[in-house]
Amino acid sequence: MRIEEKKLKEFILDSGLVSRADYENTENEIKKSGLNIEKILISKGFITDDNLQHIKAYILGIPFVDLKGQKIDFETLSMIPEPIARKNNIVAFNKKGDSLEVAMLNADDLAAIEFVKKKVGLKILPRLTDSNSIKSVILQYQKSLKAEFGDFIQKEALSLKTLAEDSEGIGGGQEGDLKKMAEEMPVVRIVDTLLKHAIIQNASDIHIERLENEVLVRYRIDGILHDAMVLPKNVGESITARIKVLSSLKLDEKRLPQDGRFKVEMNKEKVSFRVSIIPTHFGEKTVMRLLKEDVSGFTLESIGFHGEGLERIHYATKQANGMILTTGPTGSGKTTTLYTILDILNTPDVNISTIEDPIEYQMSRINQTQVKPEIGFTFSNGLRSLVRQDPDIIMVGEIRDNETASLAVNAALTGHLVLSTLHTNSAAGAVPRLIDMKIEPFLLVSTINVIVAQRLVRKLCSVKEKYSLSKAELASLKKTVDIDRVLGFLKEEKIVSGKDSWETISFYKPKASPECADGYSGRAGIHEVLKISTAIRDLIVKGGTDEEIEKQAREEGMMTMIEDGIFKAAQGVTTIEEVLRVVTE
Repeated sequence: MRIEEKKLKEFILDSGLVSRADYENTENEIKKSGLNIEKILISKGFITDDNLQHIKAYILGIPFVDLKGQKIDFETLSMIPEPIARKNNIVAFNKKGDSLEVAMLNADDLAAIEFVKKKVGLKILPRLTDSNSIKSVILQYQKSLKAEFGDFIQKEALSLKTLAEDSEGIGGGQEGDLKKMAEEMPVVRIVDTLLKHAIIQNASDIHIERLENEVLVRYRIDGILHDAMVLPKNVGESITARIKVLSSLKLDEKRLPQDGRFKVEMNKEKVSFRVSIIPTHFGEKTVMRLLKEDVSGFTLESIGFHGEGLERIHYATKQANGMILTTGPTGSGKTTTLYTILDILNTPDVNISTIEDPIEYQMSRINQTQVKPEIGFTFSNGLRSLVRQDPDIIMVGEIRDNETASLAVNAALTGHLVLSTLHTNSAAGAVPRLIDMKIEPFLLVSTINVIVAQRLVRKLCSVKEKYSLSKAELASLKKTVDIDRVLGFLKEEKIVSGKDSWETISFYKPKASPECADGYSGRAGIHEVLKISTAIRDLIVKGGTDEEIEKQAREEGMMTMIEDGIFKAAQGVTTIEEVLRVVTE
């Protein structure tokens, strides 16, 4: 059932979805990299996964099924265990008599079909589907597990009651007793289940908050905090002690904040947890940041860059020296953007070194160093040492102080390409921020290549509700953003035709479905990419304000973040309400 690459190429070209020139250019690219041509065609937006699977189904003579938004009977779904479904991208969706229809991404996976056949004892009818359909179905396993986890945790919490109440008097001293309490099976199971549930839900943070009469657990999913479960007050101390044991923190220290980290492995996926514990009125509050390791496969296009902004970043990556800066608040995806740029730059002929806090993704062939302020190993000390390691490219996790800023600028001046992040609200705002850090304007204009500012917006699910803007909505939107300018960008990038107006362009609203309860799933970036042109250099040297710099950048074609947000709303990626929520927060 294997499809020859030559045959697949013929059918793709015959379909008219990809031009012969684009296909052959992509073929030439992969000869150097050894990557899969199908993945590259999809990542570049030449063809969708859905289109590709339809073509494969046609060639093989296997029916194609679209399972997005379909609710599958849990009895049928659970015939294939969730780990097998996830690992092999195969799901059961329809049982008819002695036959079971299964949807899969790879019709060559005969071992998976044979395994399912032996397990269920039924005739297997394979069907091809796309990756979004598989994700949608696997999410249904997770929603069933959610209820199971809640019941399980409540049951284990009750068995902890006596233990926790007896340990209330431990207070500030007996570390041995606290350690014993943290290693009791009920609390081990509760914490393991909370972590597993958070990973399954694709949460970025876990908040465990000690309130007056209960313990509240919340997960941050797609940037929004959601209540996950409420636990009895008596389990709070045991859970905190267990997390301290995992993070190698002091069990009997309850008066001072503590930071730590630990790792877990689930479904062959390694996840790091960055732990922060701080004393509050009702006990210690714990927040854990989830960082999935070995994450790769991002492209600038897939994280939301396009048009002129994309070209500006590609131009900056081709420079032998200078600085590429990303700016935005915590959790806006700055580091992911830098890692994506590093992935592009990561070729055998360059030496790349990083100094980070923490190392969020592990990347092969890149020398990544973790700062340790408690022993005096800071960003500035690390950067000073890195420049002696003969690097071509340096990434500094964050420019936090004058010394780090000065060292980063000097590294850029002395023949290195430096990537880093700053906490500012806009791209233009990075200039006065660096000047506040005592960097001379003439040094800035000699070193900075581009500044990227960004936010993350929630992406709409595949099931969504189409609508058009009314005159009143258009008038209201005009007060916030130059929508005529956005329309110009949409026409320039051929997202809409030259004849389209705002009255004929469709927007979308979230629609609840089995796939996603609130109509959103995942996040995408909205960006502004500021290139340091000759006119902007003159403004910086003359002491121009960030408003003047932004005005000049817009005149030179820069799309602002809010404009990029409306652009993506017109593409159906997100909603206008979500863009306004994120940009005006």
